[in-house]
Amino acid sequence: QVELVESGGGSVQAGGSLRLSCAASGEIFDKYDMGWFRQAPEKQREFIARMTSGNVVYGDSLKGRVTMFRDRAKNSVYLQMNRLNPADTDEYYCSARGRKDDNVEYWGQGTQVTVSS
Repeated sequence: QVELVESGGGSVQAGGSLRLSCAASGEIFDKYDMGWFRQAPEKQREFIARMTSGNVVYGDSLKGRVTMFRDRAKNSVYLQMNRLNPADTDEYYCSARGRKDDNVEYWGQGTQVTVSS
């Protein structure tokens, strides 16, 4: 069992930046691929980025405006988001997907990002 806790969300004006954090309950990077997603109510979950063995793949929606990185010592991953716009308003989630069994996936509770114009 992996527990994930996101933080760093909040309200920001268009053009601003936020850094989201995801802290895991244990050592994760050797067993899990870490990902960031976002989802608004009644909308489909949208892929943002996934880190596998230190390599990051980005989705199209935020590509060029986000950077995912990790801190092994803190068992944490981060999502730096820049040039935010109101369309980025969403609940942002961190996930840990099993590397040996990708049917196993843990999710955090989410952190809300609100971008005002």
